[in-house]
Amino acid sequence: MSETLPEGVERREIDGRKRLATRGEAVYGEPTDGEWRAWDPDRSKLGAMIELGMDVGLSGGDRVLYLGAASGTTVSHVADFAGPTYAVEFAARPARDLLSVADSRPRLFPLLKDARKPETYAHVVEAGLDAVVQDVATRGQARVARLNRRFLADDGRLLLSVKARSEDVTRGPEAVFKEVLEELEEEYEVLERSRLDDYHDDHLGVVASPR
Repeated sequence: MSETLPEGVERREIDGRKRLATRGEAVYGEPTDGEWRAWDPDRSKLGAMIELGMDVGLSGGDRVLYLGAASGTTVSHVADFAGPTYAVEFAARPARDLLSVADSRPRLFPLLKDARKPETYAHVVEAGLDAVVQDVATRGQARVARLNRRFLADDGRLLLSVKARSEDVTRGPEAVFKEVLEELEEEYEVLERSRLDDYHDDHLGVVASPR
């Protein structure tokens, strides 16, 4: 566990209590203090990982691929402090919201693509990225991470949120997590794992590096 926050992320007193915060335009009704806006871990798996002290290894200016960007809640915070941030979202409706989020964030590049088909955006997304952040609600979450390994630098990091119910609603979360991790370890070394239940039921946060 780590108390070190990524450069560009701070703990600030907002709305009467200390919160994670980034500088940027508000997106989802989060409380603000001047140019700073609260990063709500109840609405962000990556925010929960950071709040719980996981060593996500992100730094200001990092080049990031975000898989499962949805309407932009979490990826907006990432783009507030990271470098070029490629945001992949498959569903058209949230992708429209994502486009609006990108209007005020010149380093955020929305892509209406399927994270299970990285060949469809390989011509846009650069290789040698510092981080892949994955938050997809689908079966085969380890496979998605393995397919997108191609974009990571050898010393890059995978920041994965595993959703047990998306993988298999009929099995217990720990059995699902074990199976996902076993497949993931074919191409990644798992550096840290932690249940996110304080903020998100039946979710596992994983930090991993390419083998």
